[in-house]
Amino acid sequence: MCCQTIIVCCSVVLNEQTAKKQKELPLCIYQDLTIQHSAGGSARMSLLILVSIFACAASVMYLVYRNFPELSDDEMEKIKIPKDMDDAKALGTVLSKYKDTYYTQVLVAYFATYVFLQTFAIPGSIFLSILSGYLYPFPLALFLVCLCSGLGASFCYMLSYLVGRPVVYRYLTERAQKWSQQVDKHRNHLINYIIFLRITPFLPNWFINITSPVINVPLGVFFIGTFLGVAPPSFVAINAGTTLYKLTTAGEAVSWNSLAVLGVLAVLSILPVCFQKKLQQKLE
Repeated sequence: MCCQTIIVCCSVVLNEQTAKKQKELPLCIYQDLTIQHSAGGSARMSLLILVSIFACAASVMYLVYRNFPELSDDEMEKIKIPKDMDDAKALGTVLSKYKDTYYTQVLVAYFATYVFLQTFAIPGSIFLSILSGYLYPFPLALFLVCLCSGLGASFCYMLSYLVGRPVVYRYLTERAQKWSQQVDKHRNHLINYIIFLRITPFLPNWFINITSPVINVPLGVFFIGTFLGVAPPSFVAINAGTTLYKLTTAGEAVSWNSLAVLGVLAVLSILPVCFQKKLQQKLE
């Protein structure tokens, strides 16, 4: 009799906790979580699939670089994902040397690298944005960066849809819940909201990419909002790359005009951060 009483009490407590959790979570997240749990979804299996996809993508990147023209040992050392401005400048110097003769190979390598970094949320794409201004005319550079960002973020979206849900459910449920509520408020003008988020630093891009499929942001809206939203910050980065190219190819000392241009670009790049609170209050 005592055991039965304990079992009944435990069942009541469990049901109360489940009901409470269901109320706390948005309906779409809770339903997906229930389906994932009942299907026996495994975070380990998701990780295995993700590693396999990453290995395949890395193999494609290897093939892309295998088709590159023969480089000297010194040039080979500079062919790497840039981690700072010096790396980007060194890489740009090598690529600009071969761009005219091997235009397609350089363009494909740039495109594949940018999409690869965006897909797997690997840091370094900001320096590739700067590098685009170093290598290409401004209109082409801007289109290329927006397209690579849109495609890479969309691939990250699809990866999260396929194998990333256990990570969101386990580690990001509370943050995803809050963002889901904001998305529901702006559901009628979701493209504008995605554009706003891409321009401002309210949410990290990796968080937007992996949680969007969980809270039912349509892929088409996600791609268009990303494509358009990355244009303003990319404008700043590409202009910086163009200025860097002029300074490098001219072989002259840094002029006051060049410093002024870089200073203005730097100020423009931090304006969203300075006005973050004011913009967030208006948005809410």
